[in-house]
Order: sequence, then structure tokens, then C-alpha cells
Amino acid sequence: MARRMIVVTGGAGFIGSNIVARLCGEDRYDVVVCDRMEEAALGKWKNLAKHGIADFWSPEELFEKLERHAERVEAIVHMGAISSTTEADADLIMRTNFSLSRDLWDWCALRGARLIYASSAATYGDGEDGFEDRDDIEWLSALRPLNAYGYSKYLFDQYAVKQADRGHAPGQWAGLKFFNVYGPNEYHKGGMKSVVAQIWPKVQAGEPVTLFRSHNPNYADGGQMRDFVFVEDVVDIIAWLLETPDVSGVFNAGSGQARSFLDLANATFAAAGKAPQVEYVDTPLSIRDKYQYFTEARMERVRATGYSGQSTPLEEGVRRYVQDFLMKPDAYR
Repeated sequence: MARRMIVVTGGAGFIGSNIVARLCGEDRYDVVVCDRMEEAALGKWKNLAKHGIADFWSPEELFEKLERHAERVEAIVHMGAISSTTEADADLIMRTNFSLSRDLWDWCALRGARLIYASSAATYGDGEDGFEDRDDIEWLSALRPLNAYGYSKYLFDQYAVKQADRGHAPGQWAGLKFFNVYGPNEYHKGGMKSVVAQIWPKVQAGEPVTLFRSHNPNYADGGQMRDFVFVEDVVDIIAWLLETPDVSGVFNAGSGQARSFLDLANATFAAAGKAPQVEYVDTPLSIRDKYQYFTEARMERVRATGYSGQSTPLEEGVRRYVQDFLMKPDAYR
């Protein structure tokens, strides 16, 4: 009898490829990746090169392949999305981030498959109302994202909750609001890489790194705070959800502790065994009025469902990323 199958959309990307690595290592399912490799020079193919995936599907053939293998599909882990918060083509964002997600939801609901999908902390907008991961429709509808990317995720969270309330839902469904994820296999992301990856070349060379100056009197330069979360921690949550099919809902996926960009830079220098050197530049005017000064995931809700995994402390996560990957000749997981 053929093994059950898990399809990871966006599986050659950053978070997706780390999920693929975990699932292939467990060797319980046939793991299929649906993605675009883009230019070979970007190296997305290297994100998968160490893992024995069962098949690779292009996005154009996704639903044809799902139908062909419908009896085997256990779950879809939907990480495929346009993740750039500065993408200018709002129609492309909506087609990719909302419409495709909606169609996958409907397919899973009709076929009895499970669906775990990527939402985003960008749904919280400026964070003025906090970062509580409630999934009642009134709360979700009151959020105010600051960009089209955040809006596309906000809209699908609402769609999911409405459909679930009406009884039209996958056997299990979970949306994960990712905060500032960092870790191996993000090297193809250009300007959307984590701060650790962006400053690493200068840290490695012993040169000063640049952070944004604060334009808010409540925060010192470099004191702007984010919930930085090691990619292994969000993979742990997804792996737990796949093992716990009775849990559904929208949940935060962060560390639960806000830390400053200066903390992150200092941790990167420390992991490399170098003295910190930090300089500041003005935050660009194009993003200054939408700039978030604080994010912090509330993690109580997912823990109340039974998840007991522990968040990796910032200094430990950065050390592992730097010493186990960035400092190695082969930086891929």
C-alpha cells in the first residue's frame, strides 16, 4: 500500500524547506514539494538538495496532481506565498496569497485532507491593539494591516474562520502567524532575509553593521523591538500540529519575547567571536510612517491546546545559526 503524502507548497523556500527537512528526516510520509525554483543562481534548489523528497510539482500542475493522488494526501502544509511586504503588485499578492489559499482550503474540505497554512504577524498592523491570536471573526475583522501582504493574510484568516464556523473546513486546519523568523536556507530572499543574514557578511569581515535610527522618543537607536524566532521553533509547532489532528485554529508562531535589533546584532557578533560595531542610519521615509517599533507574540493560546515546546533563546538561536550554518562552507540545512 502506498504511503500517505504530505504536500508542502513553497517547500523550496525558507520556512518550507526547513519543514521538508524535518518531515524527510522522520520518514513517515512521502514528502512532495510544490514550488518554483526561479534562477539557479539564487540557490533555492540547494534548500532541498540534502533531502529525499518523493516528488516535485510546479504550481501550475498543483490541483491536477492533487486530484491524481487525492487518496494519499494526508495534509497540505501551505507555505507558498509572496512574502515581500514591499511588493507593489497588489493583484499578484491577492492571487497568490488569498485566491490560491482559498482554493486549497476548499479542496481539503471536500477531500477530507488537513491544511496548515502560513498567516503572518503583519495582520496585526501597527500592533496598537496587541498581538493576541484570537480567531473569532469580530477580533480578526478589527485588525488593520499596514500593507497589501498583511491584508492578503488577514483576509484569508477571516475566510478560514467563517468557513469553519459554517461547517465547511478541512479535517484539521491551522493558520500560523509567523513573527520575525531567522535561520538557515533563507539566502535566496534578498532584501527580505532576516537581519542576521543581512548583517552577516560585515560581521564576518569584522566591519561595522548598520541599523535604523529610532524616530520614536520611546525607543533608543537600535532599541526597536521584534519577536525574533528561530526557524526550528516554528517547525516544531508545525510538526506538533501534524501529530495532533484534533487541534485547529489561528495561532501565533513566535518566541513570546520581544528583543531589540541591537540585541540581535550583538548576538551575531558574539557568535562570530568578534567585538560589536554598530552604526545607525535614518529609517527611509518610504517606510517610516508604517514602521513597527514593537512586536511580541502571545503564545499562551497554542500552549493551552497542549503544545509544550520551548522557544530557543535569542542568543542560542543566533549562535546555532551562525556557527552551524553561516560559518560553514555549506550553509544549507
